[in-house]
Amino acid sequence: MLTVGDKFPSFDLTSVPGGPAGLDGKFVQISDTTDAGKWKIVFFWPKDFTFVCPTEIVAFGKLAKDFADRDAVVYGVSIDSEFVHLNWRLHHEDLKKLEIPMLSDIKRELSESLGVIAAGPGVALRATFVVDPHGIIRHVSVNDLSVGRNPQEVLRVLDGLQSDELCPCNWKKGDDFLKV
Repeated sequence: MLTVGDKFPSFDLTSVPGGPAGLDGKFVQISDTTDAGKWKIVFFWPKDFTFVCPTEIVAFGKLAKDFADRDAVVYGVSIDSEFVHLNWRLHHEDLKKLEIPMLSDIKRELSESLGVIAAGPGVALRATFVVDPHGIIRHVSVNDLSVGRNPQEVLRVLDGLQSDELCPCNWKKGDDFLKV
């Protein structure tokens, strides 16, 4: 698995855009050069139409403005097709209002290059990558398929990384930094 300090791989994936435009059936290509110069939060979920996944996706979507305020974009990715993503958005009440794009890694190229495919089921693990504006991975977390993430924690980590300071355990934006 790629980790902190590694270059995030190149990709070019079809997506269902976030916001109301995502409900009109028009797909958009998103690549590693999309949103150049911004921080990127790239999170993976195993499959659409499951139980834990929408809770995470909706939670990341609700924080889209908070991430944008930090010059960051959020990309959600699974191995399902863009058509499955669109169908899920159209038929899941909470996903209809989703503000972030859902990227299709149906060929598993990005998931495999990152090393986040679960060996047994062959789906993406619940992996989260924080990538700096230079394309360098600055944070990685991976959860078992049965346990959802906390997007607030990803936002907290982004704040710490952007501070370029020493941040103690449980630090949050506005708290004091460690002094050496």
